[in-house]
Amino acid sequence: MAKPAPVETAPAADFEHSLDELEQLVARMEGGELSLDESLTSFERGIGLYRHCQQALENAELRVRLLLDPEAPDTAEPFESDL
Repeated sequence: MAKPAPVETAPAADFEHSLDELEQLVARMEGGELSLDESLTSFERGIGLYRHCQQALENAELRVRLLLDPEAPDTAEPFESDL
């Protein structure tokens, strides 16, 4: 039996889902109730989620730069971070 095709989600919704899952993983790991194996598995998953979120943010920044100046996106001013 064939697997159903994955449902495509909007990039913003996918980012929000990944960020939410990452926050839940961090909370579980900080709780100190996981075994070493569960902690390592959670850490690996968390790294993957972090990278996914970082890539989504970089793509969003590029889209904004293209919208601001489609002729020269590389000359657009970088975002000022509040972090």
